[in-house]
Amino acid sequence: MLRPPRRLLRPPRRAAAASTAAATGPGRRLLLSTPIFYANGPPHIGHLYSALLADALHRHRGLRGAGPGRLSTGTDEHGLKIQQAAAAAGMSPPELCQRVSGLFRQALTQAAISFTDFTRTSEPRHQRAVVHFWGALRDGGSLYKGSYEGWYCTPEECFLPESQLAEHRDAQGRPCKVSLESGHQVHWTKEENYMFRLSAFRDPLQKWLRDNPRAISPDPFYHCVLRWLEEDLPDLSVSRERSRLPWGIPVPCDSTQTIYVWVDALVNYLSVVGYPETHGEWWPAAHHVVGKDILKFHAVYWPALLMAAGLAPPERIFVHSHWTVHGQKMSKSLGNVIDPFTCIGQYTLDGFRYFLLRQGVPERDCDYYDEKVVKLVNSELADALGGLLNRSTALSINPSNTYPCFSESCFPKALDYRGTKGMGRASAEDYEFVASVASLPLQVASYFEGFQIYKALECIALCVRQTNGFFQRHRPWKLDRKDPAEQLWLDTIIHITLECLRVYGTLLQPVIPHTADKLLSRLAVEPEERGLSSLTFLPRYHGKPCPFEGRQLGPDTGILFHRLEKSRQHQIETKKL
Repeated sequence: MLRPPRRLLRPPRRAAAASTAAATGPGRRLLLSTPIFYANGPPHIGHLYSALLADALHRHRGLRGAGPGRLSTGTDEHGLKIQQAAAAAGMSPPELCQRVSGLFRQALTQAAISFTDFTRTSEPRHQRAVVHFWGALRDGGSLYKGSYEGWYCTPEECFLPESQLAEHRDAQGRPCKVSLESGHQVHWTKEENYMFRLSAFRDPLQKWLRDNPRAISPDPFYHCVLRWLEEDLPDLSVSRERSRLPWGIPVPCDSTQTIYVWVDALVNYLSVVGYPETHGEWWPAAHHVVGKDILKFHAVYWPALLMAAGLAPPERIFVHSHWTVHGQKMSKSLGNVIDPFTCIGQYTLDGFRYFLLRQGVPERDCDYYDEKVVKLVNSELADALGGLLNRSTALSINPSNTYPCFSESCFPKALDYRGTKGMGRASAEDYEFVASVASLPLQVASYFEGFQIYKALECIALCVRQTNGFFQRHRPWKLDRKDPAEQLWLDTIIHITLECLRVYGTLLQPVIPHTADKLLSRLAVEPEERGLSSLTFLPRYHGKPCPFEGRQLGPDTGILFHRLEKSRQHQIETKKL
């Protein structure tokens, strides 16, 4: 690649100052985003997982009353892959994008993703933002025209260095080179393009990450990006010859070039908040949820491009790993791509949401198979949570169908539950259990903040098991209601159990919204009583009034969550694309 002599770049304008007001202070605004999904094929569970993570964070923040929030998603509709996929399907690129974008919108809606904005990069408002952003890069001296040659991977839409390639053989047995990351074949390409002076941003990027150690989570990915910045950081080709790629946004004032699809796509995070006019109300208070395969684009290229355009990098980038199927990477050639519509139909919406968020660990790839989904969902939603609600609200146990009273004499307050041998009718184990549930909301909030939703759900599941143990230990169905003392203890057991269920239902709203709503409605918890900022547990234990005590329970809507059946083949139906 030919490079011109270096010249001093103008320092990034307003890179961290002018719009910082949007990112701080109480009641601040926040943009949460999924990647915009490439419109060359229908959605699979990898797309859904990204969206579910962002949706859970967005819902949790809304329940906390943390301030105005938006959740953006959409489709990336330009580039060579779209052009080729459309030709293969006998369609024009706009026709293909219209169809596939509709499939993504349908899938996200069916999965109860609470998005507020759906961006299509073929929209005029987005294209206007991209053209303005290009102008900011040009005016800042960050672009130059040069001849570029190298190994180009069409599916990944990028040039790859030799260090990221491997020797392979194609379908005809001929030697070829492939991407180490994806396995896709690469081709030697030479053309004249506009180049972005990425190499000039190594120091600013390193300083940004050193000053903001929480900018990229989880921690292994943060250190991965730091390692990348210690390696060679060549300038980035940011346009393609229009004769080869007509499907894209033309470079302003140069009709021979098309803007690189990744520059086009990344600007969606700005166009959605009104760039270039009103973005300052939101930017840089943005949290991106991305897969590890596009980490470099979001954690190296995007912050550098923003700095060059005089804008601050996004506040945080949350990174997750991939889903495999029976230990194999999902691929069209293997025919094991998991169709989210099929999964939702088989496991229910909340069942599948719960499985992905409970089992998905951002730091490592997670394996998917039918038996695992059925076992987890049946155990934790149908049996543990649903069974607990059914047992504690059954007319044989609670014939008045009310939220019964708590008795301080049966369960006296302990100054320190540790070492307590038990008081009243409560055992030492009961005090430990109550303390665990009392600490749960803060634990869950901390895990959501740290992008460890699976750990939050693990803690909730543990407390649900403890509550079942508490209920089973005291066997309320054996107590004699005719004995006033026994009735007090029976009411206290049920009161504590319903209080636990209320906490679990409230905390599970971001993950299984429909099931949580059903549970809270059964407990007669009104919509305005379901927020996280005012969530309390067992106020009567602390000598404070409980607004639910004596309240009539809501209508019995039957089983909270029906048990799932294993598929006959013991594996989910796959959809060959």
